[in-house]
Amino acid sequence: MGIEIKESAVSDEAFEEMKGFVSDYLAASAEAEEDGGRMRWYPWHSAEYRFNHTLNVVDLATEIAEQEGADVDAVRVAALFHDIAKLEATQERHADEGARVAREYLDTRGNYPKSFVDQIAQSVRDHSYQGPLDDVSMETQCLIEADVLDKVGANGAVLMLLRMGYESRTHMDANEMIERVVERGHDAADRVQSDAAEGIAHQRLKRIVWFREWLEEEVPGMDPV
Repeated sequence: MGIEIKESAVSDEAFEEMKGFVSDYLAASAEAEEDGGRMRWYPWHSAEYRFNHTLNVVDLATEIAEQEGADVDAVRVAALFHDIAKLEATQERHADEGARVAREYLDTRGNYPKSFVDQIAQSVRDHSYQGPLDDVSMETQCLIEADVLDKVGANGAVLMLLRMGYESRTHMDANEMIERVVERGHDAADRVQSDAAEGIAHQRLKRIVWFREWLEEEVPGMDPV
C-alpha cells in the first residue's frame, strides 16, 4: 500500500501572492501613520521589521507544525497574516483586525473552503492569547509558540542591542539588555508546550547564555549580572 500524500490547500504561487499582499499592506499602514506612528523610532515598529518577523514566524510555525502533526497549510497562512494589522491597530485590537483582513483576503482571492478560512481567522484572532495552550487548537498553538520564539535567541539579542542605540545607551549597558533576552528565553521555555517548540527554545536560550558569558569576559569593567 502506497503512502497517501495530502494535497496542499494553498499552492506555492498562492502563498507567494499572500506574502506580497502582507508586505504591501504593512508598508501602506506605516505610510498612513501620523507623526511617525507608534514608537516608530524603534526598529521593530517599522514595516520592514514587522514583515521580517512575520517570515520568521512562518518558518518557525511551519517547522513546529510539521513535527507535531498539525495542519501545515493552516499554520503557515495564519502565521503570515498574524501581525498584518500591527501597525494600524492597537496592541489590544491588532489580532481581531488581522483576523478580519485575513478572512476578507481568503474569501475574495481564492476558492478556499469556509472551514479553512474560519480556522485561519480563529488562529490569527487567538495568537495573542495568554492563557494555557491547551485551550487553543494545535494550529493556533504552533503559531503562538513560533511568535514567542522569534523574540528570543540571537534575533532577540540584536534587537535589544539596537534598542541601546535608540536610547542613547553605551556598550557598557549591553549586559543588562542581554539579560532581558535571557529572561525572555526562560519565559518562552516555560510558555511553549510542544516538544518541537521546547527544543527550539532551549537551543536559542543556550546561545544567548553563551553570548552573555563571552560579553562579560571580553568587555573590561562590565559587571556580571
